[in-house]
Amino acid sequence: MGKDEPARGSGGEQIRRREADLAEPGVRWDYAPARESREIVRLRERYDLFVGGRWLEPKTERTFTTIDPATEEPLAEVAEAGEEDVDLAVRAAAEAWEARWRDLPGRERAKYLYRIARALQERSREFAVLETLNNGKPIKESRDVDVPLAAAHFFYYAGWADKLEYAFPGRRPRPLGVAAQITPWNFPLLMCAWKLAPALATGNTAVLKPASTTPLTALLLAEVIQEADLPPGVVNVITGPGGRTGGWLAAHPAVAKVAFTGSTEIGKVLRRSLAGSGKRLTLELGGKAANIIFEDAPIDQAIEGIVNGIFFNQGEVCCAGSRLFVQESVAELVIAKLKARLSTLRVGDPLDKNTDIGAINNRAQLAKIQELVRSGIEEGAEIYQPECELPERGFWFRPTLFTNVAMSHRIAREEIFGPVLSILTFRTPEEAVEKANNTEYGLSAGIWTEKGSRILWMAERMKAGVVWANTFNRFDPSSPFGGYKESGFGREGGRHGLEPYLDLDGGAA
Repeated sequence: MGKDEPARGSGGEQIRRREADLAEPGVRWDYAPARESREIVRLRERYDLFVGGRWLEPKTERTFTTIDPATEEPLAEVAEAGEEDVDLAVRAAAEAWEARWRDLPGRERAKYLYRIARALQERSREFAVLETLNNGKPIKESRDVDVPLAAAHFFYYAGWADKLEYAFPGRRPRPLGVAAQITPWNFPLLMCAWKLAPALATGNTAVLKPASTTPLTALLLAEVIQEADLPPGVVNVITGPGGRTGGWLAAHPAVAKVAFTGSTEIGKVLRRSLAGSGKRLTLELGGKAANIIFEDAPIDQAIEGIVNGIFFNQGEVCCAGSRLFVQESVAELVIAKLKARLSTLRVGDPLDKNTDIGAINNRAQLAKIQELVRSGIEEGAEIYQPECELPERGFWFRPTLFTNVAMSHRIAREEIFGPVLSILTFRTPEEAVEKANNTEYGLSAGIWTEKGSRILWMAERMKAGVVWANTFNRFDPSSPFGGYKESGFGREGGRHGLEPYLDLDGGAA
């Protein structure tokens, strides 16, 4: 072989071969999937309730089936907790709080939080695959976002556990007692971490009820908690429908604090039912976030931010940027680039590492998305969906955008909780603020412009709990998150996330 001859299989030779093959008619280059193995997950046939440090069969003797939304195949049978089971879990949490946890030094509580965080890291692949199986989200999101952030929250609040006096100088922080924590199906594991980590760091015990369609990673977390030797009863995990099991849990007289993430409708019901009870309540509810693109924005960067803002997690995100406001002078360009970008998104097998958009979590949510999209068409908006083949089984919806949207359209006002983007235009910053704030929600917003002064001017006027600048959907355990208006109240994350779990009214230390 001469020195100028390319080595066998070298890059240059491979390129020439491919060019030659492409020139031949009839040659087909098939997509090669990169599927994560589900074998790493050791699914049980049945999951019981985790109460007082033990796995207990429900006194109701009832179970429900949890499924894989991408295939509609059953994954496991899960215990359905009745009122007696809820009472048992709350009493176990109350006894653990009084006997051990509330008086345990912060540095000791921190050790348990640290153990949980390390276990999440060590078993991250298992958690990621299980999350994808039960939720339907792409494995690359479970792997790169959900599980690492869940571990990060436990690490972060482990650091606060022995520093509460410094967090609230001049006040005497004391734990409240038993916290009832009700989490949603869109980020099952991450929402468990958002709620459990600050509750435990501040000296409270918890009864956690995950969403009935996605209970499996919460139950796997219970295994981790058991293996971390957390004192029995400090964390209890019960499963069942929100209307019954969740309602009994929130109303239990021994519960001191209720933390709920979910729909605005259920949040309103909870607030009415707990009025006058003396219970602390935090609500993280729905949203209809505005993503605002000015003519001087870095357009290509903004396109990626828009895609991340609405198509991440199939749009099943409370802070999803489902309303796009584009300055008129660049609207045509932005829409053209968005349509081109949508055509590259891969919809399909959530366990494929190349998948961008996975399955909708449940049939009811898919029906809601379909109904709102039909309303957009009927009200005169123009729909665009890229051509893509959807699997025959499971709950699927193509990435969708609407143009010629009016502020009065339902798709511009109601939370869709799916991969659907409504595009509107504006001329001036004042008009952008007015339109963006014209919603019953107030959770998040994004602003894209090269002018820092404009970002600050806009952020001061936006009625949103979180405003991102030249990015979207960025989260960190040290940063507080929460909303205004019908997006709820209270904050999770950061030092602010400690306060809802503390009695700070005891005066000076």
